[in-house]
Amino acid sequence: MAKKTRKSTADTMPVADLTPEEAAGELARLAEEIAAHDARYYREDAPTVSDAEYDALRLRNREIEARFPLLRRADSPEGRVGAAPSARFEKVRHARPMLSLDNAFSREEVEEFFVRVRRFLKLGEADELAFTAEPKIDGLSANLRYEKGRFVLGATRGDGEEGENVTANLRTLGDIPERLSGRSVPDILEVRGEVYMSHADFEALNERQQAEGKQLFANPRNAAAGSLRQLDPAITAARPLRFFVHGWGETSAPLGATQSAAMRALERMGFPLNEHFRVGARTDDAFALYDMLERRRSELGYDIDGAVYKIDRLDLQARLGFVARAPRWAIAHKFAAEQAMTRLDDIEIQVGRTGALTPVARLAPVTVGGVVVSNATLHNEDEIARKDVRIGDMVVVQRAGDVIPQIVRVVTEERPKGAKPFEFPKVCPVCGSHAVREVNEKTGKEDVVRRCTGGLVCAAQALERLKHFVSRDAFDIEGLGGTTIETLYEEGLVRRPADIFCLHRDAARVDAVLARRRKELAAERARAEGKAEDEKKKGAARKSDKLVANLMAAIEARRTVSLPRFIYALGIRHIGETTARLLAASFESFTEVQRVARAAASEEGAREELLAIDGIGETVLEALADFFGEAHNREALAAILDEVRVERYTRPARIESPVAGKTVVFTGTLERLTRNEAKARAEALGAKVAGSVSAKTDYVVAGAEAGSKLAKARELGVSVLTEEEWLALVGEAGN
Repeated sequence: MAKKTRKSTADTMPVADLTPEEAAGELARLAEEIAAHDARYYREDAPTVSDAEYDALRLRNREIEARFPLLRRADSPEGRVGAAPSARFEKVRHARPMLSLDNAFSREEVEEFFVRVRRFLKLGEADELAFTAEPKIDGLSANLRYEKGRFVLGATRGDGEEGENVTANLRTLGDIPERLSGRSVPDILEVRGEVYMSHADFEALNERQQAEGKQLFANPRNAAAGSLRQLDPAITAARPLRFFVHGWGETSAPLGATQSAAMRALERMGFPLNEHFRVGARTDDAFALYDMLERRRSELGYDIDGAVYKIDRLDLQARLGFVARAPRWAIAHKFAAEQAMTRLDDIEIQVGRTGALTPVARLAPVTVGGVVVSNATLHNEDEIARKDVRIGDMVVVQRAGDVIPQIVRVVTEERPKGAKPFEFPKVCPVCGSHAVREVNEKTGKEDVVRRCTGGLVCAAQALERLKHFVSRDAFDIEGLGGTTIETLYEEGLVRRPADIFCLHRDAARVDAVLARRRKELAAERARAEGKAEDEKKKGAARKSDKLVANLMAAIEARRTVSLPRFIYALGIRHIGETTARLLAASFESFTEVQRVARAAASEEGAREELLAIDGIGETVLEALADFFGEAHNREALAAILDEVRVERYTRPARIESPVAGKTVVFTGTLERLTRNEAKARAEALGAKVAGSVSAKTDYVVAGAEAGSKLAKARELGVSVLTEEEWLALVGEAGN
């Protein structure tokens, strides 16, 4: 630090002479002063006190806290490093979901994004549509909550709804202010951004890891994620993590009228905003930034994987709303995938939880985009035939979206003599049952996926269904990952989902089984690393009791589960996260979901009730009817429900509106709103938007050329509104 000195008022009174009131005031002053010094040192590289003066402030704070432990503040400087490790991270539910972004991989897709936005908003080519553009940082998303300007809670993105409490670790980042500056700081403010590690810091960290005989990190993103999720904040503090702000969550007061104004406001409060943040008005402006970033990608000093474009006006963002788990008003323009050439050594057939036979290419390891790749997806047998992929071929591999490795093409001129076309198996490699390609009864087309017919006897499906049941977006049971599930399954301790919640009855055996497996894995690692085996075994033994106790606690914590997660966890074909949420929002309890799904096989009323949900079609309806119609599925469900409680779906708190809780159907051509915008606005006001008219429909909003839905509404006596009447009802006439 710089050698500019000043006499601190913290030195005016000995700690032993302080009263509790004086100590509380002194701790408040020290917390603010030390936070300001941290900001100047870590973020601005412009310290105003010497190292000795800074250390004296920290020492005085520590001494006061030691004498008055009950006065320790939530924003104590001591909390920024060296906090006691927690047993595991506490879960945090985000006040507002941390959504992901849709991706574009070409200029055409970006142009289509802006066309969609203009069409949704009914804007012409001449109408202004400003947007922000910034680099897409390849790091770890974090949410920082401030109350009255003070940092009180920090969490990872997690699944978007729920993350991990890493407050103590985030306090160690110099880029994250403990207290916000400025006069216009909202009482409640959630700041969102990306935690990352620079290239230089990453190289230095790996040099230290190597010198200490520790495992090296694969890339800066992994290093940042691993460093932030340390149980001991002191380890995080020793690793040079950084932060860029890119948005916000809950806030008690507006930050500005535009994205750009809000981001500049956050910058003034003390958050680092990327230097390449821009505002543009034409797609050429977006492409100019993208091209510059692509050219200078290796010179930036940190990893990026593209650019992000966001509509600038916040009122337009509100009109655009969201679709599934992504906003309509933003898109990520990803860089082209990096490619490499390697040898295909084998094609392995894996059986998924739905019985799908998926071919996986086993490759000679090759580095692609900074990651060592040894496996790649081949999708299905038609893809293998189309690309004429053969064992022994030299192939070009890329990471699709810089994530999933895939084979781009075969280098036929390098093909070895005698290489034969691959014959896709007609029987399941796990259980020997027939593997067939279903035929769509409506189209007559054959499914591209071949599936095992031995659903009740196929161990691969049973095991994969269990893995899905405990996965992050389902029950999310910490400590019960793929390897643990496989071990418990092989030992006969878990054969069906309900067994997971009965493990506590045989905890001693679980402990023994998992301890033995950990010793085996430790021995394997020790042999691979050429190290002594005994130390690994001792470490595994020491951890055994604690790990099993944590696992049992994690299972107990998930005996109550949300309705969308429970539906998704069942692994019903065609029921993903979005559809699970639709069903939960429409029926609100699992009893109702089950009743309608079972009745859909034979009762027209139940079929209409399902098909009336906007987003539910015949395919999903048949999948639900098939699943709940099977006796063995109902038996397995009953066993699960004996062990867990499924919460009723609670709709997010909404502003009061005359259509909250009402079911609305839009039909015909609307003049002032697009159909998508009308639906988005209705849902934002608490209404349910249905795709068909039934006796449960409250309003039908009819535009020009309304057809059968209007006729059915009149037949059933449902209230019919014109577009103007609808806007008047919701208080938007004349807007």
